[in-house]
Amino acid sequence: MINGVTARVNIDEYIMNALREDITSEDVTTNAIMPEARQGKAELICKQDGIICGLDVFRRTFELLDDTACFETELKDGDFVKKGQLMGIIKGDIRALLSGERTALNYLQRMSGIATFTKEAADVLVGTKTKLLDTRKTTPNMRPFEKYAVKVGGGTNHRYNLSDGILIKDNHIGAAGSITKAVSMARDYAPFVRKIEVEVETLEQLDEAIESGADIIMLDNMDNNTMREAVKRVAGRAQTECSGNVTKDRLKEIADIGVDFVSSGAITYSAPIMDISLKNLVPTE
Repeated sequence: MINGVTARVNIDEYIMNALREDITSEDVTTNAIMPEARQGKAELICKQDGIICGLDVFRRTFELLDDTACFETELKDGDFVKKGQLMGIIKGDIRALLSGERTALNYLQRMSGIATFTKEAADVLVGTKTKLLDTRKTTPNMRPFEKYAVKVGGGTNHRYNLSDGILIKDNHIGAAGSITKAVSMARDYAPFVRKIEVEVETLEQLDEAIESGADIIMLDNMDNNTMREAVKRVAGRAQTECSGNVTKDRLKEIADIGVDFVSSGAITYSAPIMDISLKNLVPTE
């Protein structure tokens, strides 16, 4: 499942595009050594400790190549796995196993890496009121997978895309002429149920955002002392979000200041992949 909707409905097109990228006309190596259909199996092996994520995507990749494919595992997304662990067995037409291996592993490794990286950051905020958010700084054509991995790792999704929420940033303010004008135009245009978030870089902009009635104020690239003063001035009249130069080492300091949210693009764009292999492929007939 991704974002509460059956994964097959949302992600088949993404997976098919990835497969087409890897197989433009044919898998010439596989077709050379395996000209006819033959059933086989291979082992999915973890090569480092971490949080597994993307098992359904891994399985679905092979199903799209071979409707007889079957993935056997006792794991679920979010489980902790250890180096050397046998995580499952994929069975099906050997040609599909060979052709789909890299695409399936790319998804699983990337998603597991993000989930693991996010979990490490989210754990720092345990016991505080501050929630960890992702951003739109995702790999093109990987957003549904990467946002899902953030949730599996214990983070919270910010807006999914530009249609999903109002976030008035510096260039929007420049285009409108002021924070007050930008918020007013957003209120006139958007449904009343929409919250309006405004990005501010200075305390002067903060005061204007508060006065304009912004629902959420993003404190962008502020040092700790300025952020502390900003939270004091907001005084609960809006929710606050910290963004910019957010590292794992700063998370506890930021949470202690009392912001409601801290957003980090790094949990998607800086997460290392998790080392996972598909090994020991053998025919079963």
